[in-house]
Amino acid sequence: MLGTIINELIRMANYEELLVKAYHSIPQKALSHERFEVPRAESFIQGTKTIVKGFNILIKDMRRDKKHFLKYLTKETASPITEGNNQLIINGKIGAIQLNKLIQNYFNQFVLCPECKKPDTNVIVQDGVRLLKCEACGAVKPVAGL
Repeated sequence: MLGTIINELIRMANYEELLVKAYHSIPQKALSHERFEVPRAESFIQGTKTIVKGFNILIKDMRRDKKHFLKYLTKETASPITEGNNQLIINGKIGAIQLNKLIQNYFNQFVLCPECKKPDTNVIVQDGVRLLKCEACGAVKPVAGL
């Protein structure tokens, strides 16, 4: 009887040690509870063109290849896009709400982690497949279209 109680206490102490060890192995980014908001693009329509201001800040926030984002926007808007002087010029009238929805969709598909919904992700290539790897929780997801 006394032996089983002692064994149970030893097992519980080992369990507590394992919990502490597991907790300390979690990356700090996964423990933070800060709220991430997708950046909003400031845009205005000038004639038949849409001008998007602050493009470099937007690219810096998403930590993705500028060419890929431009290709995505070109495909989704079906309009040619030029870049210069920290702004985008879209040859077509795209409303601010529609443009921000496109940016939100891009973030959901290519930036945010599918498990923890944090933007701390990197694109890695493994065996010829592009994967979205989360720095916060460690999740890995194949990404089509990158």
